[in-house]
Amino acid sequence: MKIIPKKSLGQNFLIDKNIIEKICNSGNLKKNDNVLEIGPGTGNLTESILQKKPKKFYIIEKDERLVKNLSERFKNKLIIINEDILNYDLKLLSDRDLIIFGNLPYNISSQILINLINYSSSKFSYKKLILMFQKEVADRILAEDNSKNYGRLSIFSSWKLNIKKIMDISPSSFFPKPKVMSSLLIFEPKINYIKFKNSKNLEHITNVFFNQRRKMIKKPLNILFKSSKEVIDELNLNINLRPQNLKKETFYKICLIYEKLIN
Repeated sequence: MKIIPKKSLGQNFLIDKNIIEKICNSGNLKKNDNVLEIGPGTGNLTESILQKKPKKFYIIEKDERLVKNLSERFKNKLIIINEDILNYDLKLLSDRDLIIFGNLPYNISSQILINLINYSSSKFSYKKLILMFQKEVADRILAEDNSKNYGRLSIFSSWKLNIKKIMDISPSSFFPKPKVMSSLLIFEPKINYIKFKNSKNLEHITNVFFNQRRKMIKKPLNILFKSSKEVIDELNLNINLRPQNLKKETFYKICLIYEKLIN
């Protein structure tokens, strides 16, 4: 069954066997591991993962044509979920410590990552994420303070996860060829991280700051707090700095103060 990629779904199927093997091996899969693959496409990575004999193997795929093709190709070796990953409640999987793979559609990759960070809880958890992004997005995820790529995604991603780049991947590894480079990142949950009452508060704070990224930090602080002076004094902030000059930990501390004051 020949599958023509849908541009509307951001489909670029991975076809390079060497790259597929490297992605699979980066998961360091053991026989008792449970695996989830997001957007398996035509199943080339899926086939490689199956050879590692995972205990349970879920795939989430929105495109019904691909679901039919994967079902015929792999029979009963997979648990296929025909859903949009952005709308599916991952807690329904009820498995902890999943290893999650994903060649993510560029247009929704950031939102998928944010959802996965928000999801991790007592009812659903993962021990590693092996995800592919457009290189430009990966650079933003990995960015540190005082760099041009540093922003909301850098701060939110690093909150609960340790992140490492595995490799860059050229357009020739896909069909059809995208116009940009891709990057493969691996994420592992941190044991210790700051607990917030609601992670949406961190999203809100970073949105306020980085919507004003060229402004000095006094302006976003005044938007967030009735008395910004108390926050400035407590954290010993230099109000002449801009958002990209603040370390990630500073944003986490600002979020803690914000949560304390709004409740």
